[in-house]
Amino acid sequence: MPIPFPSLDFDPGIVWKFLFNSLILEGAQRTIVVALIAQVLGMVLGLVSALMRMSKNPLLSVPANLYVWFFRGTPLLIQLLFWYNGVPQLFDNPDITRELTSFRVAIFALGVNEGAYMTEIVRAGIESVEAGQMDAAKSLGMTSRMAMWRIILPQALRVIVPPTGNEFIGMLKNSSLAFAIGLVELLNASKLIYAENFKILELLAVASIWYLVMTTAFSLVQAELEARLAVGLRERPQTIFGRMTEAFGTARSRLR
Repeated sequence: MPIPFPSLDFDPGIVWKFLFNSLILEGAQRTIVVALIAQVLGMVLGLVSALMRMSKNPLLSVPANLYVWFFRGTPLLIQLLFWYNGVPQLFDNPDITRELTSFRVAIFALGVNEGAYMTEIVRAGIESVEAGQMDAAKSLGMTSRMAMWRIILPQALRVIVPPTGNEFIGMLKNSSLAFAIGLVELLNASKLIYAENFKILELLAVASIWYLVMTTAFSLVQAELEARLAVGLRERPQTIFGRMTEAFGTARSRLR
C-alpha cells in the first residue's frame, strides 16, 4: 500500500517577492551592524581578559576566570533576557529602562558573551608564541608591555585570526536570538512578515538566503586575511577572493 506523501505548499515566487523587501533589507543591515560592533567589543574584552587571566596577580586572574566561567557556562538567550528584562527590575529606574533599548542590549549582551570566548582564543594565540621571544625582547631593553604589543601579539595573530573569523560568522547567526528582546533583525523581520501573510516556509527561506550570503561573504574575507597573515611560506595561499581580484586586474589591464 503506497504511503501518502503530503504536497509541499511552497511558492518560490513569494521568496523572490520578499527577498529584497525593505523590511528584510533593514533587518539584514541591522544584523551586520550588531554583529560587527558586538564582535569588536568582544575582541577588546577578550584581549583584556586574556592578559588578566595570564597574570600572576590573583586580583587580576580570578575575576577574569570568573568572567569566562560564567559567560561561557550560561546560555546566550538567558543573558539577553537578563540584561533586557532583569536589569531594569533590579534598579527599578525608568531612566535605565529607557536607555536599555533592544539594539543596545543586543550589542552589549552579544559582545560580553563573545568576550568570554575571545579570552580563550587570545590566550591560546599568545601562548603559541615561543616563551623565549619575551626574554629576547626584554634583553633588547623593551618593557613587558612593549614586548607584548610589538613582538608577541603580531605573531599570535596567525593563531588568533582563524577562530576569530569563525566566531564572527557565529555572531552573525547568534544575533538572531535578539528577536527575543524585540530587536527587528533579519529573523524578526521575516517573522513580522509571515505573521501577516502566513507564508512561513517562504519567509524563513528568505532569511536563510541572506544568512548564507552574509556568512559566505565574510568567509571569503576571512580566507583572504588568513592568506595575507601566512608567514614563512614561499608562495602565499591563493583564495577565491584573491583569484577574483587577480582576474579582474588582468582583464582591466587588457582593456587598456
